[in-house]
Amino acid sequence: MNLDANLKISVIGTGIMGETIIKSLLDSGIKTNQLNFYEKRAERAAAIKSIYGIEEQKLINIARESQVIFIAVKPQDLEGLLKEISADLTGKTLLISVAAGKTTKFIESNTVSANPVIRVMPNTPAIFGAGAGALCLGKNADQNHLMITQSLLSKTGLLIEVDESQMDAVTALSGSGPAYFFLLTESMIKSAIKLGLSEEAAKNLTNQTIFGAAKMLQESGLDAQSLRNNVTSPNGTTAAAIKVFQDAGVERLVEEAMRAAKSRAAELA
Repeated sequence: MNLDANLKISVIGTGIMGETIIKSLLDSGIKTNQLNFYEKRAERAAAIKSIYGIEEQKLINIARESQVIFIAVKPQDLEGLLKEISADLTGKTLLISVAAGKTTKFIESNTVSANPVIRVMPNTPAIFGAGAGALCLGKNADQNHLMITQSLLSKTGLLIEVDESQMDAVTALSGSGPAYFFLLTESMIKSAIKLGLSEEAAKNLTNQTIFGAAKMLQESGLDAQSLRNNVTSPNGTTAAAIKVFQDAGVERLVEEAMRAAKSRAAELA
């Protein structure tokens, strides 16, 4: 989709996800003079201006002048922000929220102009163009708003459309998923050091092992179970390790962890 070269876009909140959105927008071809931001922390605002060369704006100017606003504040700050900007929004302004757990209905109920709303759940690898995320449409958003959002976030990685009822599950899977992966990585490194490897060797071998495994999963055409079976020789070293995982109930632990994340996302609504 070819976007209007004069489209005015703003990002409110420049934490990890807000910065990811800024970088992705610029990578997708948005010009610095089309893009501005609001950040309440002065030091962080100065860093964003220095890194990306975009201008900081007051909230009232963002509300009045933007055609698209990405809302990347913490979930607990969303209601206050919406009340602050609502009266100055035009009804055509597209609001794209990445606030975990907060529904499109919640956002619509805290604005006065029947704005189109799209909810997005990206994840942190999106800053490298390797994200996995999902989006859903509010009642006032249409296919044109969907295409605009997909075009603006085209450099973040995989982005699929789901029903809003599935968004908390997406949060539990791809939204929180990188942290599960990092926890496993930490554990592998610590264990390798205990087995006698140097910290450097443990880090390098672990990182490359996981990178290679992910590449195989992405490019081999085989599913995870098939790849696991291929490397697990009967009565071999891998089989011994896998048995420990299975005896400890790793599948149950993963399911319980993801259910906890999904439940917490629902609590934030």
